[in-house]
Amino acid sequence: MTKLKRDGVFWTACLQGTILNFFLGGFGPAQPLLRQEQGTSLTVAGLHGTMMGIAAMIAGIIHPTLVHKIGRPKTSWVGLAIFTTGVPFFVLGGSIAFTLPAILYSCIGFNFVILNMISTLSSHYPETPDLAASQSNAINAVGYVIGTVMVGTFAKVGISWRLALLLVIPAAIALYFYGRDKIEDNRDLGAPKQSGKLGVPFWIALVGFFATISSEFATAFWAATLVTNRTGADPAISTLCIAALGTGFGIGRWFIPIWMSQTTLDTRLKTILSIQLLAFSLFWISHNLTLSLFALLFIGIGIGGQFPMTTVRLIKLSNGRPDLAMAKSALAAGGAIALAPFLLALLGDQIGISRAYLMVPFLIITSFTALLLVKTEAHQKL
Repeated sequence: MTKLKRDGVFWTACLQGTILNFFLGGFGPAQPLLRQEQGTSLTVAGLHGTMMGIAAMIAGIIHPTLVHKIGRPKTSWVGLAIFTTGVPFFVLGGSIAFTLPAILYSCIGFNFVILNMISTLSSHYPETPDLAASQSNAINAVGYVIGTVMVGTFAKVGISWRLALLLVIPAAIALYFYGRDKIEDNRDLGAPKQSGKLGVPFWIALVGFFATISSEFATAFWAATLVTNRTGADPAISTLCIAALGTGFGIGRWFIPIWMSQTTLDTRLKTILSIQLLAFSLFWISHNLTLSLFALLFIGIGIGGQFPMTTVRLIKLSNGRPDLAMAKSALAAGGAIALAPFLLALLGDQIGISRAYLMVPFLIITSFTALLLVKTEAHQKL
C-alpha cells in the first residue's frame, strides 16, 4: 500500500483548500436562505454560480502570468487575501447587486489558491501526485462538511448564518502565520512563461474534465431542491443533503486511491464515474428521504475523486507544462461552474427540477467517453 509523507508543504496547501471548502460547503445551504431573503427565482439565484464560473475563467487567464512573475507560493497567498477580503461583501451585502460582484471578486482569489494547490502537490510528490491531490481534497471535504453543518446549525438556532461564513477570515490569518514559509518558490527564474500548443489528447481530456465539473456543481447546487421536491421534506433538510454529499466527497477522495493503488489512474476514474452514475440513478428515482440521502452519499463517493484525478490527468498530458494545463483547466472549470448550475436552474423553472436533472447522466457519460478515447499512460510524455 502506497504511503504519503504529509509534511509542511502538504498541510499548508491542503489547509488553504480546506478554508475555501468551508466557505463552499456553507454556500450551499446559504443559497435557499439568501434566495428567500432576496426574493429571487431559481434562475436568478443560479447567477451566483455563474459568477463563480466567470471568476474561474478570469483566474485562468491571469494565473500563468502571475505565477511566472511572483511564483506559486506568493500567488496562493495573494489569492487567499483576495478571497478573504471579498467574503464580507458577499455575506453582508444583502442585495443581489452586492452579492453577485462580491462572489465574483472573492472567487478570483479562490481559484488562484486551487490552481496552485494541485500544481504544488504534483511537483512536491512526483511519484504519487494523484494520491497527494486526492488526500488533500479529502481533508478539504472535511472543511466542506463543517461549513455545511455550521451554516445550517446557526440558521436553525437563530444565529445569523452569515457569521459562520465569516469564520474563514481568522482561519486564513492563522494559516498565513503558520505556513507563509513552508512552500519554497522553486521556479526557474530564467525560464519563459509556459505557452504553446497542447495536443489533441489534452483537449479531449479537457472536455471530460469540463463534464465532470459540470456534473459536480449541478448536483451540489440543486440536490437539496430535488430532494424537497420529491420527498416533501422541509427546505431545512438542505443541510443534511449537502452534508451527505460532502461526506461522500471525503470518503471517495481519501480511500479510493488507497484501495485502488495498484490500478491505473484511468481505471480509478472509470470506477468512480460508474459509482456516480449508479448512485445518481437511485437518487433520481427516489421519493424517500433516507434513500435519497444514502444515494447522495454514494454520489459524493463517485464525484469526490474526480476533480483531483482529472486535474492530474491534464497535467500528465500537458507535455511538462503544468501551469499552462492548470490555466486551461481553470477556463474549462469556470465555464462548467458558470453554465451547468444556471442551465439546470433555467430548465428547472421551465420543465421542473426532476426532468432538468437528466442532464447529469449525459455529463457522466461524456466524461467516461473521454477516458475511453484518450488513455493517460499511452499519451503521457515524461
